[in-house]
Amino acid sequence: MRLPVSHLSVFLAVCSALAVAVAFPLEVSPREEDAGDILPLTRPQISSFKPYSFFAASAYCLPEKTITWSCGHHCDANPNFKPIAAGGDGILVEFWYVGFDPDLGEVIVAHQGTDVLTIVPLLTDADTLPLPLDPHLFPGVPPLALVHNGFALEQLATHDFILTAVKNAMQEFNTTKVTTVGHSLGAAISLLDAIFLRLHVPEATVRFVGYGLPRVGDLPFVNWVDSLGIEVNHIANKKDLVPVLPPVLLTFRQISGEIHIDEVNQWISCPGHDRVNLLCTAGDANILLDFNLFDHPGPYDGVLMFCLL
Repeated sequence: MRLPVSHLSVFLAVCSALAVAVAFPLEVSPREEDAGDILPLTRPQISSFKPYSFFAASAYCLPEKTITWSCGHHCDANPNFKPIAAGGDGILVEFWYVGFDPDLGEVIVAHQGTDVLTIVPLLTDADTLPLPLDPHLFPGVPPLALVHNGFALEQLATHDFILTAVKNAMQEFNTTKVTTVGHSLGAAISLLDAIFLRLHVPEATVRFVGYGLPRVGDLPFVNWVDSLGIEVNHIANKKDLVPVLPPVLLTFRQISGEIHIDEVNQWISCPGHDRVNLLCTAGDANILLDFNLFDHPGPYDGVLMFCLL
């Protein structure tokens, strides 16, 4: 899903989304809500995400580097990781890898993301409407649970390789814990992977950790995710625009489990879907008011989302 774009195309895409929002003022605007359950994370809680941040960043590296775990700084940060499989060409199929981390006791599934200049036009196209998931791949999916078709097609491209590698890793390392990670587009693919693995490997305990996650589906979809028993966390950095795209005007909603990094690098837990509070992303970053495209790659507690050899 690589699209040739420029700074101009990003500007036009944001202007297009802004025009739709002005014409149909359904997008929620920031307002103060009861913030009693919006709480900062402790330093140990923040630090617990660091391995997953490095795993997500490592997914930007070539498969020949991740399969040998020789991708430089990001790989070195998780030195005991045992890769099982890797693939993708970074053009038609995003890079991906699967392996086992003995320090965490978990199988890790990671997908490459994309830069903000590529993903914003994709997410602001008013012709992009959510579509149903394939019930053969996602048995039990509610008929009204719709997702961004591009994300579904990306996940479809690797689902069989991921499933085989995860099953092999679980058997080889005698674990039932699986965590899917990714940034940007990679986070969207990894969220769908987490759901897919939860449904097809019922004995697995599945967790999703995403960074700069766009809205993937509609309200019935995010409610369904809540019901599946998947542990979900996604981290949004400051005024990153991507987590508030596609617009709610196109019926998209953000999943629960948000952690918002504020302007002083405090990590804040924001329960619910698209929590409209100035402490949370839907209140802090807004296509009508205030956003920063350069917050998308991070840093996330010091980790930038690109391959660093």
